[in-house]
Amino acid sequence: MVESTHEADLVRSVREAFMSQQDETWDVLIHELDPSVEEHEPESPVTSETIARPRVCTEGDLIEKAACNFTHSRGASLPSAASARNPHLAGKPFSASALSVIVHPRLPRVPTTHMNVRFFHVDDGEGHWHFGGGMDLTPHFLYGEDAVTWHEHARTACRDHAQYRQFKQQCDDYFFLPHRNEARGIGGLFFDDLNEPDFASCFRVALQVCEHFRSAYTTIFDRRKETQANADDEYWMLHRRSRYAEFNLIHDRGTKYGLQSGRRVESVLASMPPRANWVYGQGAETEEQQKLLSCLQNPREWL
Repeated sequence: MVESTHEADLVRSVREAFMSQQDETWDVLIHELDPSVEEHEPESPVTSETIARPRVCTEGDLIEKAACNFTHSRGASLPSAASARNPHLAGKPFSASALSVIVHPRLPRVPTTHMNVRFFHVDDGEGHWHFGGGMDLTPHFLYGEDAVTWHEHARTACRDHAQYRQFKQQCDDYFFLPHRNEARGIGGLFFDDLNEPDFASCFRVALQVCEHFRSAYTTIFDRRKETQANADDEYWMLHRRSRYAEFNLIHDRGTKYGLQSGRRVESVLASMPPRANWVYGQGAETEEQQKLLSCLQNPREWL
């Protein structure tokens, strides 16, 4: 597949920016949040069609597992998971760059989090391109202060308040487990097919999501890392992780796209929690647990 000059310029600028964001985010996860983690950077082949930079850390005192993976790929046929909303693009040659981040803390009072940004350029005769991505927070215990902090940063990452409202609603709609009648977490931002009003504006939003994700999560992490937790809290955290795993395996389009596009399976499934509990009939047993479930079953406005 031959790149036009215009496509090459767009693709190169996004690829280099996302790789830079990966470096900055990895530095925060390792050197600021938990320098005790074990770092893993599996070697991945670099070809004319693919660049993969998987980075995973495990077994930290504060972070049990985190992943910060960048991929860039080119293919002859856009996978169905990436073209469901644009069927006219199915099967077209494409290039894609993506940065995905997940943190599973060891501490029950620190929330799990996820961030993703992606860029597609499709050779459909018109040079179609779009951005997607977002940031979301999955607490095991609900703290209103943290939810407000998260959504304030999410709003600031957007072009204006109207865009925040749109992306927040899309996040609430997307990260939802219909078989449980629960949201995965307290939301944040989710967007796809973003290509208006122009490339520069959309590119700016994607980069601001990366920056505000780091700032928001660092603030919340530092706020909660000293909060006392007990064995019952950890048991509840592992129970909530099972819901996280269910969403990723059943509903997540990113997981489906990664498997359909032939990416390294370990990288595709890097977002999975290292431990989780499925207990038959497990429900909320304390007032704190019920407070979280009530929020997840009734998504709310935080700003």
